[in-house]
Amino acid sequence: MENKGIEADGYLIGVSEDRNKRCRRTMEDAHSFITNYNSIPRQGFFAIFDGHAGKATAEWCGENFHKTLANCLNNSSSETVPEILNQAFLQVDQQVNEKEGKSSGCTAIVAYVQVKGDQRTLYTGNVGDARAVLNRKGQAIRLSYDHKGSDAQEAKRITDLGGFMMNNRVNGVLAVTRSLGDSVMKEFVVGNPYTTETKLTKDDEFMILACDGLWDVCEDQDAVELIKDIKDPQLASRTLLEHALANFSSDNLSVMVVHFT
Repeated sequence: MENKGIEADGYLIGVSEDRNKRCRRTMEDAHSFITNYNSIPRQGFFAIFDGHAGKATAEWCGENFHKTLANCLNNSSSETVPEILNQAFLQVDQQVNEKEGKSSGCTAIVAYVQVKGDQRTLYTGNVGDARAVLNRKGQAIRLSYDHKGSDAQEAKRITDLGGFMMNNRVNGVLAVTRSLGDSVMKEFVVGNPYTTETKLTKDDEFMILACDGLWDVCEDQDAVELIKDIKDPQLASRTLLEHALANFSSDNLSVMVVHFT
């Protein structure tokens, strides 16, 4: 997998990860991807989970989030997919907070590609500062929202609930304002995701999912420019990871590049 991307029905997928040993003693990220998702040809599920205070919540999400989302999709009646994504995030949040989430948490970026006839629609949901960026004709389109303590809107939400911000951290502790897990701070650090819906066309070539270890040192458009001419998504993901390391990222790194075929 290190040398060549995975070719699946409708996708070419590359994933690169690195603990970043210069700055981190442990790897707390997890990821998952499933093609022909929910037993439907060319559907896809792609996700990255960036753990904090341990890796337990991120690892649980990597192994189970797709199951919870599939269950929500299969049991929905009239809800829209963004509403179903919101349900799935909240169910996962509740599930991890009964166990792993008591002592750890994670950010999440989840992408679900739905197939109806010839149309593929990309839905994303995120909590925290892991990010999704779509390349449309060479232009970077961000499909997520960074839930950080430095964001004025999120900071106001925290203080309106009775919490406080110190050094851009919730109650002086957590740098992200939304997450999965972190049960002791759940009153403020909620699991409701930011969601998007995008009808995919031939102009949409690939998307990048990555934790903040990349985005702390790389702008969206720069990421697209770096890899837009690289056909192998595995090499593309590795190129972004090495760019982050060369630019002194201080975090764990997980990068997924998904080409739409």
